[in-house]
Amino acid sequence: MAPDVKSQDPAAEAAAKAPEPPPGSRFNVFDLGQRIALPVAWVVVIAVFGVLEPDTFLTSANFSTILGSQAVLVVLALGLVIPLRTGDYDLSVAATLTLTSMIIAILNVNEHWAIVPAIFVAFCAALVIGCVNGLFVVKLGVDSLITTLGTGTFIQGLVLWISNSNTIGGVSPDLVNAVILTKLFGVPLEFYYALALCVVLWWFFEHMPAGRRMLFVGRSREVSRLSGLHVDRLRWGGFVGAALVAALAGTLYAGTSGGADPTSGLSFLLPAFAAAFLGGTTILPGRFNAWGTIIAAYFLITGITGLQLLGVASFVQQLFYGGALVIAVALSEWARRRRSSGSA
Repeated sequence: MAPDVKSQDPAAEAAAKAPEPPPGSRFNVFDLGQRIALPVAWVVVIAVFGVLEPDTFLTSANFSTILGSQAVLVVLALGLVIPLRTGDYDLSVAATLTLTSMIIAILNVNEHWAIVPAIFVAFCAALVIGCVNGLFVVKLGVDSLITTLGTGTFIQGLVLWISNSNTIGGVSPDLVNAVILTKLFGVPLEFYYALALCVVLWWFFEHMPAGRRMLFVGRSREVSRLSGLHVDRLRWGGFVGAALVAALAGTLYAGTSGGADPTSGLSFLLPAFAAAFLGGTTILPGRFNAWGTIIAAYFLITGITGLQLLGVASFVQQLFYGGALVIAVALSEWARRRRSSGSA
């Protein structure tokens, strides 16, 4: 567990790397309930929709769709968690997703580039975006919400410019096959890419010094500086990491849709934030974490899919995601405060 943010002991950096203490002293049923409440709720949602729509919901095709075709959202939500760990917000990730998918489509379809070099250029563009966000937020001290809102809007205008506001289809079948057509146990490979990313981030956050320090920075930047942590470097790295993961999401989007759309990527922003904050209330309540995020994302996706199968009007999706985000932020803040007070 990360050290108490109230401590100003220079040894806090070492404490930040320490593993969680044995559960004996602070473990109780309520803590366990917090950790498993969302997974249990997910199972309940599956059971409810399974009873209401057994012929359509409880099918392998439906679960393949839920797990596979929505992996883009899961990856984007996991990317958001990286800067959130350091206390920063990145509203430009959806625009970065759109830009990278459009770069891949333009280079591969219009300019006849091979798919691998096109993907490489897209990731380079994302790297530049992450560095620019870090420059304005970390070095110039501009608020992360303002900075990333501005860069996201700029990127969206750039996408409309380079695409001439047109959808581009016909991306290489190699990418489409590698993302959605090839299946393992009946589930498209893009689900396993998202799962692999989750494992990597979990390992980084919980077992690597830099990942543990990011959590400490998110709790108290001033104490982190007094403890000798490279706060600016960690925050900048968070923006770069988010942009690169958004590029991965853009690549999956291009492979899933077989092309790129100049605006549809923006629809992922709200549900991705909802999943990231809701994920901070489960598995490791009070901190943004990879496993909680992936569970939260699929919980939300399952709920939306079930409502659609019931024939609920399309506007309910916005109500569902918007309400989930507000509730998730409130629960995440409550869990964070409870965890901080409990460790005091």
